[in-house]
Amino acid sequence: MGNLKTPESVQKLRTALHAKAKEEPDFRFYLLYDKVYRRDVLEYAYRSCKANKGAAGVDGVCFEDIESYGEERWIGELAERLKKKDYRPEAVKRVWIPKPNGKLRPLGIPTITDRVVQTALLIVLEPIFEADLQPEQYAYRPDRGAQDAVKAVHRLLTTGHQHIIDADLSGYFDSIPHAELMKSVARRIVDRHVLHLIKQWLEMPVEEDDGHGHRKRTTVNRDTGRGTPQGAPISPLLSNLYMRRFILGWKLLGHERRWSAQIVNYADDFVICCKGLADKAIEAMRRMMERLKLTINDDKTNLCRIPQERFDFLGYTFGRCYSKETGRVYIGTRPSMKSIKRMVDSIPEETNQCRTIVEAEAVVGRLNRKLTGWANYFCLGPVSPAYRAINTHVTQRLRRWLCKKHKVRGKGWSRYPDQYLHEQLGLIYLPKRTRNLPWAKA
Repeated sequence: MGNLKTPESVQKLRTALHAKAKEEPDFRFYLLYDKVYRRDVLEYAYRSCKANKGAAGVDGVCFEDIESYGEERWIGELAERLKKKDYRPEAVKRVWIPKPNGKLRPLGIPTITDRVVQTALLIVLEPIFEADLQPEQYAYRPDRGAQDAVKAVHRLLTTGHQHIIDADLSGYFDSIPHAELMKSVARRIVDRHVLHLIKQWLEMPVEEDDGHGHRKRTTVNRDTGRGTPQGAPISPLLSNLYMRRFILGWKLLGHERRWSAQIVNYADDFVICCKGLADKAIEAMRRMMERLKLTINDDKTNLCRIPQERFDFLGYTFGRCYSKETGRVYIGTRPSMKSIKRMVDSIPEETNQCRTIVEAEAVVGRLNRKLTGWANYFCLGPVSPAYRAINTHVTQRLRRWLCKKHKVRGKGWSRYPDQYLHEQLGLIYLPKRTRNLPWAKA
């Protein structure tokens, strides 16, 4: 729920639900729907959605409109609709956002009403299912993240799990089968009104611009009985819940023990680290995915042997590294070439603004936010070469921007030296950050 402080009453509810789920793994929850329209839960859900900002959905209603109407009044009316069971979700607005490879990725934008109701249900369901999710799952969970998954893979590699299945699923979020997913939900949740809400969200139509100024609606999810609505607050929990079936099945069928084959999963990404016989493990994985009605992307699924080879996972490259001080060879992580390139390619966005209006401080502020975010994630392993490469590129772009803004000829080395950019304008000097990183000095 972002960085918002959870109200005490809501935290109390979540703690009680989690404790019950943890104590009784077979307990099924019958009365949850009334918690969804509880005033404190709905208010917290609304504030969480507002903090995430986000555009209007198909109804065109944005947060400013709700503020004008009266937030208390709006929440009160929504609570009443839920209580009377008059609430019906609207279509999801689809927009296309560019991916680093030049392709487009669909993003679904539910209406603010739908986002708030989904977040309210998420507040109630998350602590229940958190008790059931497997330790191998790192995405969309409290106190866990992608860095923890990276560290888990590194630990496995250093303890002899060096036969790697680097797996890729084709369109995981779009292909989760509804019937099987609802079984996973119903294993814990019996409240039919909650189940009905989830079913409605899974089947929401999608609305998009047809390119001729008209809107077209499609009902692919309902027609195929597959897919979770990407961009919807409830989707991450549902996707984790379905992936849990694979991870739990892997262990129950004895595959983990048989080949010392440990899974590390983050959203739709996962690797299986084995101590040997990875070819047998990959066949078992294929059979299981077939039963789960998910598709393996054969072009991107590989077997890899460490340290002879390397593989990428969550933006990091895993493989052989060399210590600059001692020349020692070790198995480590470093930012992948793809991650560095993606960062470098994103810098022009921040320095291509209208040069006559924007002040240097504003551009440097944007660059610093981007650099800080990137370095906060990419701080594991020997990061110095990556930091230096990005730092060089950023200073060049900023210098070029300053030359164009102030109509200075040439490349501006003497007019805007590095010292000026870092000390006068306050641009972050990335290589300096490595002094505080335990792994970065290699």
